[in-house]
Amino acid sequence: MLYGFYWYFSTRLCRYSGLSSTDYKGLIRMVAIPTPTFSSSKTSSTSLLRPEEVILVVDGSAQSGARISGYLSESGMAVASAASAADMFQLIGSYHIACVILDMKLPDHSGDEVLADLATSYPDLGIIIVADEADLQGALHCLRRGADDYLIKPIDYAQLTESLKRTLHMRQLAIDNRVSQQQLHNMYKQARFLHGLNLKMNNVYLGAQELIDQVMRAILVGITSDDGLRFNRAFLALFNEDQSLLKGVLAIGPGSREEAGRVWEEMRGRGLDLHNLFGELNGTPWPGDTAVNEIVQGLVVPATHTDHPFIHACINRTSILVTGGKSVIEIAPQLIQTLGVDCFVIVPLYSPRREHGVIIADNFVTGRAIAPFDVEALEIFAGQASLAIEQSHLYREMHDTIEELKTVTDELEAGKNLLVETERYTALGQMAGQLVHALRNPITAIGGTARLLARRAENSQDKKFLDLIAAEAATLEATLADLFTFVDSSPPDASVQPLFALVRRSVMAFYTTMKNQGIYYQLDLTGDDPHLPLDEEKIRQAFMQIIRNSIEAMPDGGILNVSSARRGDRIVIRISDTGKGITGTDLQRVTNPFYTTKTFGTGLGLTLVEQILESHGAHLHLSANTPHGTIAAITFIEKPSPESQPTQGA
Repeated sequence: MLYGFYWYFSTRLCRYSGLSSTDYKGLIRMVAIPTPTFSSSKTSSTSLLRPEEVILVVDGSAQSGARISGYLSESGMAVASAASAADMFQLIGSYHIACVILDMKLPDHSGDEVLADLATSYPDLGIIIVADEADLQGALHCLRRGADDYLIKPIDYAQLTESLKRTLHMRQLAIDNRVSQQQLHNMYKQARFLHGLNLKMNNVYLGAQELIDQVMRAILVGITSDDGLRFNRAFLALFNEDQSLLKGVLAIGPGSREEAGRVWEEMRGRGLDLHNLFGELNGTPWPGDTAVNEIVQGLVVPATHTDHPFIHACINRTSILVTGGKSVIEIAPQLIQTLGVDCFVIVPLYSPRREHGVIIADNFVTGRAIAPFDVEALEIFAGQASLAIEQSHLYREMHDTIEELKTVTDELEAGKNLLVETERYTALGQMAGQLVHALRNPITAIGGTARLLARRAENSQDKKFLDLIAAEAATLEATLADLFTFVDSSPPDASVQPLFALVRRSVMAFYTTMKNQGIYYQLDLTGDDPHLPLDEEKIRQAFMQIIRNSIEAMPDGGILNVSSARRGDRIVIRISDTGKGITGTDLQRVTNPFYTTKTFGTGLGLTLVEQILESHGAHLHLSANTPHGTIAAITFIEKPSPESQPTQGA
């Protein structure tokens, strides 16, 4: 720097002080004045200029300015000229000025004033001062106010070239340094944000019930916040439970370019920085979320569409950057139309055991290009987000399992007496079946023979004994009949009970048996739980008998499905299995007493079920399941409560 000034000043110092050039070089080394080391053979001035940048020559003398401009133009540089400070500031507003060669004498302002204004308002501008005479104090003053070099007229063009090279080079270094500092600052903010997000995820994982919603919202906030990745918009699409459908679930960002300024101003006004950002994750709508969430609802892709970029990113677990509507795979015009942009990035969310979905991010408002660095940062963030979602799933599964086991334990404890009674009925039925085959025919034969002989007997004494035998045989037959009809015929002790709760508890009573037997159960009890007048113990006994039959029909495992349907005032509970099923002729007879298709038992179970249901005004219908198994449909009639009946004369 100050090469021209140092050269001019040194010649005069030697002339007036009597120092030789060797003595002057020693003095230069003593005071550590820098000498130019920039090699013109390595770098040209034009290589330090971007295509749109120009050099501005500001000189109050038209001839001097024209000579400098002409020399620079011949050197291959784009040049603009101004003869006053007013013209200079107008050109600075119209061109991309890289460096100003500023004459200290201007017709409308002093060079010192202009220098101060330039250095303050345009920190990336290179400034070379041109003065009429050497002035050490003036040169130092200019340097302190922001000038990069100080040349003296008449201009030595070789010195001007070296000064331009040095000034432009130092300018580029300063710009690169500032950009690097900004990148480092952004990386620090992102790292700090990820650390805060990680802490938040852990806290949510340990304590929140609304886990998935909070995690998803935190993910999108992190992508779009100023302390996060600073994308304009972010969309989140997740797979459903059976991984068959990828569906958009949440989005954050302005819905239009016009809305963006208002949204971001509101976010700044609310002070949503790293320290209080997560305090906003309470499920309330984010500013401007309405429009983007309408967009995200349209992002629905079946998992079988492997050529769709969302599914492709998930399957291959790789990010897809779309620029100008083009990418490594074909991008459908419908997707671009839905998002409203042709530049966006798709990053998959996955864990070792499954794919979770994708994040779609864009710069819808600013139009800023998505650089590879942005994609890498989003991938790092997506890894953290994937871990949080996986933790959420594990937490929910663990919570559901605990609740399920708790329900099973409670039901087993509450229903153990009912299970014992059901087993007693089963044992009694088995004993009755054995008695049927062992005693029925002999007793019938004894009774019939005794009555026949009594009618033919002539001896009164013999007739008396034969009548006694016939009477006792009739007593035995009546006892067997009572045994066959062991079901309590007393009216049910009904009280208003929630029907679905009774069904659910009856299923859970067999939880352990189903798990051990490899049977999966599905409960689909939709709508409000109807409250009906029921004898809780008897109705549960009926449900449990049907469920027991279904389980026994699936010794090698299967699916037990329990569902509900409402048809006017009728409520139908369907219990279906995938067992061996019942043939058409057997379906008509299985509810008959003592009829059974099993190798054991008496066939009294479904008879008992029918009697219980009939006493409640309900009906049992059996049918074949497709492709195999049996369906038991129990229909209840919901009668209006007395309070809902209209009074007479109303």
